[in-house]
Amino acid sequence: MPNTAILQKAAALLQAGELVAFPTETVYGLGADAANPLAVQKIFAAKGRPSDHPLIVHLSDMESLAHWATEIPPVAYQLAEAFWPGPLTLILKKQAWVPTAVTGGQDTVGLRTPAHPLALQLIRAFAELPGSRGGVAAPSANRFGRISPTTAAHVQEELGGRIAQILDGGACQVGIESTILDLSRLHTHGAEILRPGGLDPMRLAEVLGEMPKLREVKAQDNAPRVSGSLLSHYAPTTPLQLVDSATLAGFLPPQPGARYGVLAYSPLAVHATSVITMPAEPVAYAHKLYAALRELDAQNLDLIIAEAPPATLLWNAVCDRLRRAAAAK
Repeated sequence: MPNTAILQKAAALLQAGELVAFPTETVYGLGADAANPLAVQKIFAAKGRPSDHPLIVHLSDMESLAHWATEIPPVAYQLAEAFWPGPLTLILKKQAWVPTAVTGGQDTVGLRTPAHPLALQLIRAFAELPGSRGGVAAPSANRFGRISPTTAAHVQEELGGRIAQILDGGACQVGIESTILDLSRLHTHGAEILRPGGLDPMRLAEVLGEMPKLREVKAQDNAPRVSGSLLSHYAPTTPLQLVDSATLAGFLPPQPGARYGVLAYSPLAVHATSVITMPAEPVAYAHKLYAALRELDAQNLDLIIAEAPPATLLWNAVCDRLRRAAAAK
């Protein structure tokens, strides 16, 4: 874990408008001062990210909500009390001062408090500096559309030389991004999951009093745009194909001599260039997913075959990431 001097340097770099990568419990984030539009623009430049794709602002605690958001329903505080720090992002109406560079030009903002101790230390150190508004905008620290990083080494592979500092906090515990819950249209649409993630929706239901709706990938209902919501995302450079378990058992390469890798959670005898056996439990699978995809992507394969997970509520987040990875061209 970095010492105090390294953390203070990182906070000072954020204050100076530079980019700092840091670990969260979900994935590594690429941080900038969320109140500084010029610093935020550096995130888009480093990642190659479209400017209308909004960012999530990371806060030190729930007491900061009202500084960044307005029209906050009581349930937002109930959810923050229950799940912050943790892998839950709340979409709320933004305060007028919040830069449009952060929100993709929308009137909503995504907010969360990460659970990683190093992330919290960095945000708190940054918040104490003169002129700071205490929010760190931080999408995943990778090139846009590619596999999210879950170690500092992944960040170095993706963005080394493009950013000022990388804080190493070890491997991320959750391994996939936060669940994004829209509360900005509560009176008309209810609470709606715009991106499934590291939080079990059944736990959300315990606080909400009902199961939140899951927005369909191609829905055209004017919901806020959010991180990771494009049809193609989280993708290796190697083409990825999803197949069901029965198909995988008898799968043949698309062409003779093709090199292909497999992600499988079933005990199947699959003949491939490389096979990674994944956990048959969704939380453990999610934790391993991005590292496994990176491992296969580094092997100069022609194709990656992923066994399609069960179409159940608990597997929603993993299914979402694999479906978007497979959609990449």
